[in-house]
Amino acid sequence: MKIISWNVNGIRAWNIKPGTLNFIKTENADIVCFQETKAQPEQIEELELFKKYPFHYWHSAEKKGYSSTGIISKTKPIKIWYGMKNSPIENEGRIINAEFEKFILVTVYTPNAKGDLSRLSLRYDKWDRSFLKHMQKLEKKKPVIVCGDLNVAHMPIDLARPDANKTTDKKPGGAGFTDQERERFSDFINAGFIDSFRHINPEKVQYSWWSYRAGARDRNVGWRIDYFLTSKKLKSKISDAIIYDQQHGSDHCPVGIEVKI
Repeated sequence: MKIISWNVNGIRAWNIKPGTLNFIKTENADIVCFQETKAQPEQIEELELFKKYPFHYWHSAEKKGYSSTGIISKTKPIKIWYGMKNSPIENEGRIINAEFEKFILVTVYTPNAKGDLSRLSLRYDKWDRSFLKHMQKLEKKKPVIVCGDLNVAHMPIDLARPDANKTTDKKPGGAGFTDQERERFSDFINAGFIDSFRHINPEKVQYSWWSYRAGARDRNVGWRIDYFLTSKKLKSKISDAIIYDQQHGSDHCPVGIEVKI
């Protein structure tokens, strides 16, 4: 089973950029998940994207052109549902759940804390706590695979400039690397979920997002904020975890996992 996840930062613009659809075709994954599609379902259905993926599901924000997630699959899920219980923001299209025969797949676009950290308390006090409970509830039924833009670099190895972004006595830290966000990600790991990329590549320095500013991607001043997390039961079945950092088309690159299911 091969699954790819990609924050496309606007699927309609992504769709016409050179190489994006060819990447999807060439990789030939069983399932592809999208975050930040920024579109309504009727706008996406017009795209030439589904020839090999007859099953597609979209969870769009109420606010047009904002947030939103999607899944396309070669296999029909047993069940599809949207969001999570006790979500502090149910109207932004951030979660799709898909149950398959041997696992449950969740694609998620975690809220950004924002540059002024105005959404940090939302993340720390509500969203991440609720999302962990959601994952644990699903896990009682079947092993879980979570993929998406989690908007946090967990460890210093996961961003190019940790010292400039870490929390200190004099500053709260940069969004995506505050102590609070990193603590909540550690909650996932402490609950037994596996960061698949770090499991396969414990020391590898590779990033999945770069700012559009100051040529950050050309200089590889990036962050690893896109993940595949799996239930502990799947740890021995993870055969590969990939960051396709040479693939362009968004400020994020795609990430992938191969699991022997």
